Amino acid sequence: MNFFRFDPCELPAETEALRADVRAFLDAEIGRYPPEVRAQTWSASDPAFSRKMGAKGWIGMTWPKAVGGHERSFLERYVVLEEMLAAGAPVGAHWVADRQSGPLLLRYGTEAQRADILPRICRGEAYFCIGMSEPDSGSDLASVRTKAERVSDGWRINGTKLWTSGAQHAHYMIGLFRTSSESKHGGLTQFLVDMKTPGITVRPIRDQSGSEHFNEVTFFDCVVPPDAVIGAEGQGWAQVTAELAFERSGPERYLSSFRLLVEILREAGKDADALQKDAIGRMIAQALTLRRMSLSMAGMLARGEDPSLEAAVVKDQGALFEQGLPEIAHGLLARDGNRGEAYLKTLHQLTMIAPSFSLRGGTREILRGLIARGLGLR
Repeated sequence: MNFFRFDPCELPAETEALRADVRAFLDAEIGRYPPEVRAQTWSASDPAFSRKMGAKGWIGMTWPKAVGGHERSFLERYVVLEEMLAAGAPVGAHWVADRQSGPLLLRYGTEAQRADILPRICRGEAYFCIGMSEPDSGSDLASVRTKAERVSDGWRINGTKLWTSGAQHAHYMIGLFRTSSESKHGGLTQFLVDMKTPGITVRPIRDQSGSEHFNEVTFFDCVVPPDAVIGAEGQGWAQVTAELAFERSGPERYLSSFRLLVEILREAGKDADALQKDAIGRMIAQALTLRRMSLSMAGMLARGEDPSLEAAVVKDQGALFEQGLPEIAHGLLARDGNRGEAYLKTLHQLTMIAPSFSLRGGTREILRGLIARGLGLR
């Protein structure tokens, strides 16, 4: 039977200088942003901010210098991400490209794709979206029906992707399409799709906060070139499951609601009663535990290990923590109606968007199924 491994991982002393540099940068760039704006953090898209991050060398940090990267450690990258998310920086434009699409192209992309696209990602100039989920498929990723069929000049794609984050701003999509009906898992292939290709329609989905983060992306006789295939035909399932480990293990899995925790601490101040102190203490303990777990994942990646099982645990528990903060805040400080505007706006923002936290990167039911299988329980 397999077991979870969350080996302790300590940040090297030299990362403190990097942390100070990031904090100074953030203070200069977003120091005046109100809390409710910071609460959007990695969902908020600001291309100008992404380009400034690229100029600082904070995108593609671990990638080879030959493709525009900086060959820094996974732990240094973790420090940058942690500070960006804790501050509520608008990193959404380049987020997916830096976190998972770039590493995927590094491993499976062609030399031409890497030479063309990866340097632009590192400069904060190329943005990606992920075409996985589909209508009527629920959380069963292997049941996708969008088809890619061979034609004389490449591949013709027909179908629909749903809940595609940031598609309206993305330059490229990494799409998981069905290239064969003979095998449920073996008939899937990943493609690199230029979002300017004719036949693609992006329809933003407005959520209850008024934001348009998710999208429906429809393909109608969309033809992509032969070299759009990423990796090998029929290997999409294996590639996408490895890709999801990057999506599930990062600090964004427990820091999406962090600005609300900051505002709770500020609002409670020195006058917190015993009940409030107890609740705040529990929240901080949870956040610190999740940080240790997430940092352990960075250590595993630095050693070249596969954190897929542990990443699913971090994502599952992180979503519970993030979604629980607004509910706790409503009960914790609701007895006194005289609350600050910043606290109320932040609470309002996160109350509306928190339900989506358990959708991103896999639903709770799917994650727990993966965990059970990894432990040999099913």
